Amino acid sequence: MKFNTKAIHGGQHHEKVTGSVMPPVFQTSTFAQVSPGKPVGEYEYSRAANPTRTALEEALASIENGTRGLAFSSGLAATDSVLKLLKPGDEVIAMDDLYGGTYRMFSRIYSEFGIKFHFVDMTDLAALEALMNEKTKLVWVETPTNPLMKLADIEEVAKITKKYPNVIFAVDNTFATPYLQRPLDLGADIVMHSATKYLGGHSDVIAGALIVKDKELGEKLHFAQFATGGTLGPMDSYLVLRGIKTLHLRVQRHCENGQKVAEYLNAHPAVARVYYPGLESHPNHAIAAKQMKGGFGGMVSFTFVSGQKQDAVHFLEKVKVFTLAESLGGVESLANHPALMTHASIPAEKRAEVGITDDMVRLSVGVEDIEDLLQDLEQALR
Repeated sequence: MKFNTKAIHGGQHHEKVTGSVMPPVFQTSTFAQVSPGKPVGEYEYSRAANPTRTALEEALASIENGTRGLAFSSGLAATDSVLKLLKPGDEVIAMDDLYGGTYRMFSRIYSEFGIKFHFVDMTDLAALEALMNEKTKLVWVETPTNPLMKLADIEEVAKITKKYPNVIFAVDNTFATPYLQRPLDLGADIVMHSATKYLGGHSDVIAGALIVKDKELGEKLHFAQFATGGTLGPMDSYLVLRGIKTLHLRVQRHCENGQKVAEYLNAHPAVARVYYPGLESHPNHAIAAKQMKGGFGGMVSFTFVSGQKQDAVHFLEKVKVFTLAESLGGVESLANHPALMTHASIPAEKRAEVGITDDMVRLSVGVEDIEDLLQDLEQALR
């Protein structure tokens, strides 16, 4: 089954009792039993499993070519369940350019539990390999990264991690989506999504997802989820599942518009640098072309020739079609100031070290008419 068909039908079944084409929202916390420990059907309590969430989880596994999907109350809840596989003394190697919430969890929560984190530019594979040792238990990659759009070669990172049998290789695939990039096929052990973003696609739900191929690993993650309660509710599960059914159509337009916005900004005299993997000038363009199939996404970051924070702020105050807001991946275009918004939890010196400057703007390019988007950028830059 091809991806466009999987997005609509993958892992999905008509509801058994009524034949409903879309899975109903099973808005229930518990399920009747005929005798103690003998439920009427296969469900007992919605924290453990719920039919609507099961439908979403089967769709997630299908579109990422995994054997098991798990739906969480947020992307950070999904990440948290992965970290719960570790114990004091373990080491984690992560990309140096990460979503601010992920960095905050690593550096301010789990580092306090005796887990050691290394942050490294994984475009440099030698730097990654130099940090690998017998204490390494998790390698965490975002690709493309947020907000600098750096790419790690998933296949090459997997070759390194496979030399260490106790290492789990996890990829945050939020920016690329499974429409463009399928990390499990390239050697990753876990794929994570902030399903709030492209999978949901309509800025109306907070959700997260994990997908794996190894069934034993899936059971461990499900136990962590069930035991600590990070599950997604049935209505939110329904909304994400509905979003997935148009994922291929939306991401295709996100890519088309993202490429044109990047090219426009790249030629604008007020813009110093554009971060977009679809530009041939991008230092990791060759990796993007190899592992992102069908486009380069809808996320574009840029900086100003002046280098002044105030220029970024003024631009963000003047956009009209783009909305100044947190988040990304919805049908509407959003604009963001990473240093003041999504990455404010990262210390200023750390942001400067990785290249997140005060004059940087991050755009989530939506699916509106491209002429309207370009005109909005033009008037705001002017």
